[in-house]
Amino acid sequence: MSPPIVIIGAGQSAAQAIASLRQLGEATPILIFGDEPHAPYQRPPLSKAFLAGETTADRLELKARDFYEEQGADLRLGQPVGAIRLRDREVETSDGRLWPYSRLLIATGMRPRPLPLRGTNLAGVHHVRAIRDVEAFRAELRPGARLVVIGAGYIGLEAAAKARALGLDVVVLEAAPRVLSRVVSPVVSAFFEARHARAGVRILTEARVEAIEGADRATGVTLVDGSTLPADIVLVAVGGVPNVELAAEAGLDVADGVVVDAFARTAAPDVYAAGDVANFPSRLYGRRVRLESVQNAIDQAKAAAAAMAGAPVLYDPVPWFWSDQFDVKLQIAGLSEGHDSSLVQGEPDSGSFSVEYRRAGRLLAVDSINAPRSHMLARRAIPIDLAGTSEAAQA
Repeated sequence: MSPPIVIIGAGQSAAQAIASLRQLGEATPILIFGDEPHAPYQRPPLSKAFLAGETTADRLELKARDFYEEQGADLRLGQPVGAIRLRDREVETSDGRLWPYSRLLIATGMRPRPLPLRGTNLAGVHHVRAIRDVEAFRAELRPGARLVVIGAGYIGLEAAAKARALGLDVVVLEAAPRVLSRVVSPVVSAFFEARHARAGVRILTEARVEAIEGADRATGVTLVDGSTLPADIVLVAVGGVPNVELAAEAGLDVADGVVVDAFARTAAPDVYAAGDVANFPSRLYGRRVRLESVQNAIDQAKAAAAAMAGAPVLYDPVPWFWSDQFDVKLQIAGLSEGHDSSLVQGEPDSGSFSVEYRRAGRLLAVDSINAPRSHMLARRAIPIDLAGTSEAAQA
């Protein structure tokens, strides 16, 4: 019998790869190694419904527990991989055991970006990435407590919205001139800043953090201008970094993620990567990208499974993302980076509008705010508008 297919990482990509491999008729046993004690689960609700206590950890699981046994997939939870040995076609787990593979999928995801500041290791300082993180954070959320959120991206603003709804006093600090500055236009940033302000969230932009204060526990956040904001709880939400160390140490190409081709294949034979950790060529956008989204975790895992099963399919998606904050749903289709014009459709004051981003007249992306029809139309229109116009990214 040939060695199993090994998947490093027990997240959304792993669960999808198992399902897709079996749908494609691949019967080889599958072995999955995960750092956490949980079966693959949904991460987006961590900063939304799970943080607010509106759902439980078991309801986050992507598949029923018997799914893995039925699919011939052996879940090795809480058993991290310590090394990949490409020459010997095996992985080594942290306990020193060696596990041969016939094909290997790297789906190690990402981790919170650390802040190189004093005080980040104090009690009361939290991140949101795993179930255990949110359980610890949520246990401290009590009405009237003072929460300082460092970072006004998706997770920071979602957590701020939920914490404010739970009755906390919330301040959000953002180093950039506006919230969500890397992903949306100024009009969308202004809309969200106003919505948070109406709910009582205080947002300070161009606010650079000097340190988190406290002896054993966080008591405040000091800015570079010398001012200090009192805090009972601090959430650090300044983005993430891909978990590429295993791949890099094994000698695989790494550049803002594990480098793969348009079929999720690395340069090493029978080694693939998918999800948040993978850097792939987008022919639609004419450059390499690494996407942090459920869409990418699922669809790239399908592509990796197809390649592993010997039926490779080109992966060139229109990315899409979403964020829920208070009564607002932001849906993004496409990538707006590099746009040279933008157009607001609808009236922001109405609470339902969209923003189109174009380059040389071609539609790159659309932000839809409480406008689901606009979002779905954009996902269909973008590939038609971009088809044949962008240069193929280098593999």
